[in-house]
Amino acid sequence: MTAARRLLALAVLCALLAGCAPQTKQVERTVFAMDTVLTLTVCGTDRSACQTAADRAVTELSAIDKALSATGEDSFVWALNHANGAWVQPPETWVDALLADALTLCAETGGALDLTAYPAVQAWGFTSGEYRVPDRTELEQLASRIDYRAVERSERQGVRLPEGMELDFGAVAKGYAGDALAAWLRETPGVTSALLNLGQSSIQTIGERPGGGPWRIAIQDPSGEGTLGVLTASDCAVGTSGGYQRYFESDGQTYWHILDPETAAPARSGLASVTVVSPSGLTSDGLSTALFVMGREDAVAWWRERQDFDVLLVEEDGSISLTPGLAESFTPSDPGREVNVLS
Repeated sequence: MTAARRLLALAVLCALLAGCAPQTKQVERTVFAMDTVLTLTVCGTDRSACQTAADRAVTELSAIDKALSATGEDSFVWALNHANGAWVQPPETWVDALLADALTLCAETGGALDLTAYPAVQAWGFTSGEYRVPDRTELEQLASRIDYRAVERSERQGVRLPEGMELDFGAVAKGYAGDALAAWLRETPGVTSALLNLGQSSIQTIGERPGGGPWRIAIQDPSGEGTLGVLTASDCAVGTSGGYQRYFESDGQTYWHILDPETAAPARSGLASVTVVSPSGLTSDGLSTALFVMGREDAVAWWRERQDFDVLLVEEDGSISLTPGLAESFTPSDPGREVNVLS
């Protein structure tokens, strides 16, 4: 996301947060982690409790970021990616549990989500900012090294990757962080609600907004600088993936960071963005990426089979489709814009 888009998104979010009940205390923290700006808003009846909770949330985010960073040389992911096929023991049980859950989601989506696409992401320059377009031979080689099924887990030995493969938690890390923070915020005395804006691609809501009623979340319009509309949500996670979030242009062609594991190239599915609403942040975060790769037809079929989440699809032509669970909670910015409710 460009700096202008990020500032716009934060400005819209701040506007939507306005209007807290006078008796409610609100504390906000902004931190740079997981390669983006994160804004944590904690509300409650006790300002001191909210401040303590917000500070702890920042500390927890830093710890999660440190463990899952693919570039930090003291992280578990770095150690695994540079182990040359050797076993690596996760530093904490939550890391192994996250890996297990993420690999399950990879399997359930048929590999549309694949943690081992990291070398391809690097090859395109999305990790360094040194963008380039790999040739066909290189893409074929990169695609041959993408396969979540090759990740080995052992209760005694830890985790192992075949030599030459690397993984990254980028598609699920923010969602997991939202789940982890929400779990203890709900149990923290003096805290009644919270909104965790984990870089716009992943938002976690705890309780209702101060004064009552659901939180109001702005959804970015993938075709421009404004907002597509506003989504109301309470006690759930909202994950969005779109080609507009990170991309570069070369020879008149746009290349975005969401890659198709089968081709190791940007996914050309006909979708411009996907927003998933789920009780689980990990699911909403990872699934928004997977459905983007699948394309509209397969994404809708996947939802119809599961129906344990809601989704809003924006096609490249601007068409909007959403599941019945979002029909009353999404309001488009343009009142005349047609919204198709899936059956």
